[in-house]
Amino acid sequence: MIDINNESGEQVDTQALVRLARYALGALRIHPQAELSILLVDEDTMAAYHRRFMDLEGPTDVMSFPMDELRVPDDEEEPPQGLLGDIVICPSFTDAQAGGNGRTNQEEMEYLLVHGLLHLLGHDHAEPEEKAVMFDLNDRVIAGWREAG
Repeated sequence: MIDINNESGEQVDTQALVRLARYALGALRIHPQAELSILLVDEDTMAAYHRRFMDLEGPTDVMSFPMDELRVPDDEEEPPQGLLGDIVICPSFTDAQAGGNGRTNQEEMEYLLVHGLLHLLGHDHAEPEEKAVMFDLNDRVIAGWREAG
């Protein structure tokens, strides 16, 4: 189940984000009954989350809050069920950075949705090797989504 709430005050194609989330969960072999929450917020709300949970000032583009620590299964494993967690995205912040990343506003939000989902699944980018793996997987999921779309 995918739940999305737009509290950002911005015009966002939330249904496209839900379709992408469903696609990404399938591509990553996560059980279709796994629960995911997507929350779109304004910059003040994102700055408050950033300060409270990361001890960092100012807004950011995306934050992830894992619940059951589900992981992408190996080929021989069954897809995991449970609560994936919450992805919080700040559309006004992503809009401001989209051009610098060579993406439209919608493409930036889609990229960050997958990025947040990968964080929920245990990926990180603190170390160069982790970053290479995570960003490659992010790019492959997005490319597959574009081809399927």
